[in-house]
Amino acid sequence: MEQTQQQLPVDGGAQQLAVRRYEPAGAPRASIVIGGAMGVRQSFYEAFARWLAGQGLRVWTFDYRGSGDSRGAASLRGFEADLFDWARDYEAVIDAAKAALPAQPLYLLGHSLGAQLPGFLQRPEQVDGLVSIAAGSGYWRENAPRLKRSILYFWFVLVPLVTRLCGYFPGRKLRKVGDLPRGVILQWRRWCLNPRYSVGAEGELAQKSYSRVRFPVLALSMTDDELMTLAGTHSLVSFYDQAPRAIERIAPADVQARRIGHFGFFREQFSQSLWPATVDKLHRLGALTSPAAGVPHTTA
Repeated sequence: MEQTQQQLPVDGGAQQLAVRRYEPAGAPRASIVIGGAMGVRQSFYEAFARWLAGQGLRVWTFDYRGSGDSRGAASLRGFEADLFDWARDYEAVIDAAKAALPAQPLYLLGHSLGAQLPGFLQRPEQVDGLVSIAAGSGYWRENAPRLKRSILYFWFVLVPLVTRLCGYFPGRKLRKVGDLPRGVILQWRRWCLNPRYSVGAEGELAQKSYSRVRFPVLALSMTDDELMTLAGTHSLVSFYDQAPRAIERIAPADVQARRIGHFGFFREQFSQSLWPATVDKLHRLGALTSPAAGVPHTTA
């Protein structure tokens, strides 16, 4: 397995994305682009990416503009970026992955936000499937109970106040989410306060964008997720209303673990259980079909 790092220009070279590519020992059987969660650096996914490359897959990870290694040394004060920009970043990596291996399937593995943004792709036909990990709509009433108790203070007091004072959201100092550009945190706030999340906040064009997706969507929902609920996962998956889709519930007991939660899937302790099962699911995505009623089915 070989890892390379590169700078990928976006917006005509106005921005540079930090991208890592993990190469298998032999000819790759498919490409995987890992879309990260809000405020999570691409290095968090390195162990999983290396393992996937060991299974014969070419894997791409990246940091959205203004975050992680794509932030650079500059302050985020005054840095202009929103979630539509991040969706373009995601697509730029998809474009590069597809161009590098055009004859093989290309799959997305989206963690939380990384399973939401594919609904805004301009060229979804490049993608052969999405596996969603611990992702939901984000609407505050569909948050997990523990998070719901504090989330209104977060959205109505903390975020507006510190973002106005600092010019960005200083999440690292606050130990909440991570540092985020002003446009990202304020747009995300609008989404999370709307019952239909991004589709409700952005209107008809957003729904039409999600409806252009035809690739299969499989959502893995953790029973002990401290942020996302099954209701939130159903909401998110329902936005992909023209795609074959399904939801699978995973409990820690299913893999002889005490905990999985929102972030645990990517821990190396699951390299003999969750990870191999997910690769198997990737290769079976093409057989996924929606029920006749168009409602995503859920399996235990």
